[in-house]
Amino acid sequence: MAVDEVEERLNRAFTALGDPVRRAMIARLSRADATVNELAEPFSITKQAVSRHIQVLEAAGLITRSRDAQRRPCHLDAAALEELTSWIDKYRLVAERRYRRLDAVLETIKEQEK
Repeated sequence: MAVDEVEERLNRAFTALGDPVRRAMIARLSRADATVNELAEPFSITKQAVSRHIQVLEAAGLITRSRDAQRRPCHLDAAALEELTSWIDKYRLVAERRYRRLDAVLETIKEQEK
């Protein structure tokens, strides 16, 4: 997969997660699949707005939908969240290494002052 495609997918996912309603929907879907009505319950917004949030999450690749008779449950795509986590971890590990080096330098300075 091309770097541009990965970057675009990450951009869509992080943009989608920038909204508190969509983050709450992801949190809800982490517990179990849910329909639009079930996802709409905790919010005082229209079903149309809930549907739009779901479309954004789908376009970002964070959720999928299926058909089960009359129900159209939404499902969290764990692999998409894993991709985000991997991206974050890469930079977290770099920062941790830098802080460990800084700690070592500060410890050396402290020892030299004794």
